[in-house]
Amino acid sequence: MNILVTGAAGFIGAHCVLRLLRDGHDVCGLDNFNDYYDPQLKHDRVAWVKDQAGDFHLARIDLTDASALDQLFQSHRPDVVIHLAAQAGVRYSLENPRAYVDSNLSGFLNILESCRRHPVRHLIYASSSSVYGANQRTPYSVQDGVDHPLSLYAATKKANELMAHSYSHLFGIPCTGLRFFTVYGPWGRPDMSPIQFARAIAEGQVLKLFNHGEHERDFTCIDDIIESIARLIERPPHANPDWNRHQPDPATSLAPWRVFNIGGQHPVTLRAYVALLEKHLGRSARVELLPLQPGDVLNTCADASDLARATGFQPCIELDEGLGRFIDWFLDYYAPPIAHAPLATERLRPNLNGGVYDPT
Repeated sequence: MNILVTGAAGFIGAHCVLRLLRDGHDVCGLDNFNDYYDPQLKHDRVAWVKDQAGDFHLARIDLTDASALDQLFQSHRPDVVIHLAAQAGVRYSLENPRAYVDSNLSGFLNILESCRRHPVRHLIYASSSSVYGANQRTPYSVQDGVDHPLSLYAATKKANELMAHSYSHLFGIPCTGLRFFTVYGPWGRPDMSPIQFARAIAEGQVLKLFNHGEHERDFTCIDDIIESIARLIERPPHANPDWNRHQPDPATSLAPWRVFNIGGQHPVTLRAYVALLEKHLGRSARVELLPLQPGDVLNTCADASDLARATGFQPCIELDEGLGRFIDWFLDYYAPPIAHAPLATERLRPNLNGGVYDPT
């Protein structure tokens, strides 16, 4: 099939393009290569994909450019759209909220409009576990309400689900939203905890753990995310004939619309997470325990049973194994001092996010 992947130079996007090319699809990528973090990492991901699976068309377009986006749809005529581009990060949404409105709301509207004008078989888009917000009951189920987001980022992801539903209802666009739970792995974002934490441990710098390290996160290996997406591509949602207006199921609809959780289903505390990183790096962390930060969700845990029923697959890579793969890549790509001298003081590449990690 012809498949358009937005955010193709991003963490999940690059892995997705690689898998699709290997599966024999015709892939068109889109990315704006913005400087939320070092764009060189994005260029390096693209080079890695091309080295592993061959060349593919990659358009440098911003989602807010509706005209350029529509021209890309007209020329490529995608059968499926996998929309992974977004302004990411919980804490950055406190500093620059307009970036989230522009990319996650206006940009997503442009994607929906292009899918309407150039009909597609399936629109798959990234949502987030952050939509569960103030919910306390775990594991999080797609049958739970998600009306109390704790950050603007989370609010935009919930809005994406609602926007997709309206277009699915009005124009019959089959839409599937994927609520990702703390994705990690090789080529990850430098503002997320794996690189932030590994960098601090490797350098011997103080590692700041908010909520005194008692957060629990449901970590999900990138390979499990990509396998889930690959299986969902040819499973567009259909209207649920049993949907009850008086007792509505939040995960399905009378429209061809669905949402799924994609999570490891085995949450661990941040302290236990750090212990695994210490094990794979062979060095102890210097830890500073700090209070809960605004916008943070205390605990996350996915119920991925709906995904398993729909695809026959659910995330299965254990955190210890997945972090081992990540650390192998981290040591190779960043070549930190620990790789040759555990007590060296040589610096890694600059931390572009001011030392604040994003646990999402």
